[in-house]
Amino acid sequence: MKFKRLYNTEEHRQEVKEALQTGRMGLILRAFFFPKMARAFLVRVLIVILTAWCFFKFICMPLVIQGESMLPTYPSRGFMFCWAPSYWFRSPQRGDIVIMRYGRGTMLLKRVIALPGDTVAFKDGRLILNGKPAAEPYIKGPSDWNLPERTVERNHYYLAGDNRSVPMEAHVFGEMHKRYLKGAPLW
Repeated sequence: MKFKRLYNTEEHRQEVKEALQTGRMGLILRAFFFPKMARAFLVRVLIVILTAWCFFKFICMPLVIQGESMLPTYPSRGFMFCWAPSYWFRSPQRGDIVIMRYGRGTMLLKRVIALPGDTVAFKDGRLILNGKPAAEPYIKGPSDWNLPERTVERNHYYLAGDNRSVPMEAHVFGEMHKRYLKGAPLW
């Protein structure tokens, strides 16, 4: 297979030579900075740009963490990627950290604390799961959350942040349909 050179070709040298002969600075700069490229090169550049756009738009979305609902697990103003294929072939499990769509253009980072069919409640800051206190080693601060028992609906997950020292009223948490779960953090 023979590859055509994309620069420093006879055509490029001829273009530069003609530009120099005219003495016009605009032609000289154009020949130097924007040489005529082979069509195949431009097609490859467009394919790379389109592939990168699709990859970062639909598969590995870059995100900036704003807020403290997942402290100390994830700091505010941190950077991460949402890996969408995480839940293409499996369902989230209790304890997984998920990224969910919340409104237009907003994504939230939360932990799955209950699965479909589970009963969930909070009593004096403790998570009560299926009638028993649940171990949550990722919770570091004191909490005073109280919430009556409820059953998680089919195709829904119960999500909450790790920073339960924030008052319950200031937290976004609760049941979320699985269609809003967009993936998991890459790290």
